[in-house]
Amino acid sequence: MRNVLEYLEAAYLKAPEKTAYASETDSLTFRQVYMQARSVGTVLLKDGLYKKPVVVFMEKSPQTITAFLGVVYAGCYYVPVDEEMPSYRMELIFKTLSPQAVICDKATTDRLYKMGYQGQVYLYEQISATPQDTKALSAVREKSIDTDALYIVFTSGSTGIPKGVVACHRSVIDYIENLSAVLQVSEDTVFGNQAPLYVDACLKEIYPTLKFAATAYLIPKQLFMFPVKLVEFINAHQINTICWVVPALTMISGLGAFEKAVPSSLKTIAFGSEVFPARQLALWRKYVPNARYINLYGPTEATGMSCYYVVDREFKEDEVIPIGRPFPNTGILLLNEDGKEVTQGEKGEICIRGTAVTMGYYRQPEKTAGNFVQNPLNKDYPEIIYKTGDLGYYNDRGELMFASRKDYQIKHMGHRIELGEIEGSVNCMEKIAGGCCIYDEEKKKIVLFYAGEVQPAEVLAFLKERLPRYMVPSVLRQVDRLPLTLNGKVDRMKLKEMYAGE
Repeated sequence: MRNVLEYLEAAYLKAPEKTAYASETDSLTFRQVYMQARSVGTVLLKDGLYKKPVVVFMEKSPQTITAFLGVVYAGCYYVPVDEEMPSYRMELIFKTLSPQAVICDKATTDRLYKMGYQGQVYLYEQISATPQDTKALSAVREKSIDTDALYIVFTSGSTGIPKGVVACHRSVIDYIENLSAVLQVSEDTVFGNQAPLYVDACLKEIYPTLKFAATAYLIPKQLFMFPVKLVEFINAHQINTICWVVPALTMISGLGAFEKAVPSSLKTIAFGSEVFPARQLALWRKYVPNARYINLYGPTEATGMSCYYVVDREFKEDEVIPIGRPFPNTGILLLNEDGKEVTQGEKGEICIRGTAVTMGYYRQPEKTAGNFVQNPLNKDYPEIIYKTGDLGYYNDRGELMFASRKDYQIKHMGHRIELGEIEGSVNCMEKIAGGCCIYDEEKKKIVLFYAGEVQPAEVLAFLKERLPRYMVPSVLRQVDRLPLTLNGKVDRMKLKEMYAGE
């Protein structure tokens, strides 16, 4: 297998009239996805687009996914952007890409023109109905190889500057094959998609749905503001598999939704992006006891998720859930500052090797060279690994544990502190939906933001009982919800802006 479109073509033959992707208001069968994607590919090829980035700027819908696949049929690579992105971010992305073509829908065309875009604009509603050129599509497929670029996803990480991660067919196929086995996906799987379509997290639903001729529901974003209605949506559509960021899960468990509604149809609950507090996991396991719970870990630069842990035991409130073991065909190295492997229990930077490592950053060779490096343990031939910037270690069971980000370590009152340890203590408290710390370098203060129905004085008293004096935050800020990055992680830069603006 060398092209992800082989998943779609097999699903089309297996279950042409089955619903592939559905939203609250629309749905597409595998036949419709297949036909419309080929039509989109035909139009792009007719206009001479081949091995070029094509921006897909549409509202979240089944048609957006089909547009992705249409770009691939033309032998190009898709770049998803979304109307909820800030204008300055979109402008930076367009500046990096200089795209010749953009696919829009009726809801997004005006904003594109207001940005001053001068290239070719395609309206999805029109190009998806174009007669197919089977001969041209076949010619492109014959030339395709598995290292052809498939997509570019822009991620800012901790810098706030967008970086375009380029993934190829080979890395995505490797990821989907291994992820699907861990999630135990089948034709009976009904996904409930939470992730935006402009981040790599949506791969978990898009491609396994094609591989197994399953079904994926695109859950409306607004439902994640109303936990009870969200649970009711899951039950109404008999969704049995979710792969969500941790804040989406803790919003339900941390704000008391289980007392009013339980997602009884769920059988597989996978989570990632942040550390899942053991207290919140215990609540999920109490109310949805028959589901499998899977902790996933991995960066965009390694296609998606690289490690997994199937929850097999109870955890104390102050315990951290393991990230477990790497997927088959993925290697994990824990390296110290000298590029040497650390010993058992010692912390080292998590580095990833294998097929799932992506191709680097689009038109940013210096940044690519800084993070995609030669394996320092291999002196004999070229072998690229990705340095995640995360610190990890192996516990006594041999399970990989996430410790913190390298850049979340601070020096405070003469002590080296990991902010994640403070956050872990906060998350042990009842009625806390999540906590995040930042550090005020100028005033030498640890600042804690938290979401939950607890007064700051109670939080402070709780932390004083659990942490040494030098780790107790100097400033506490209660918020309705913690801001998230595009990838679903707590947006620490936004918190710093909020703190600076006080």
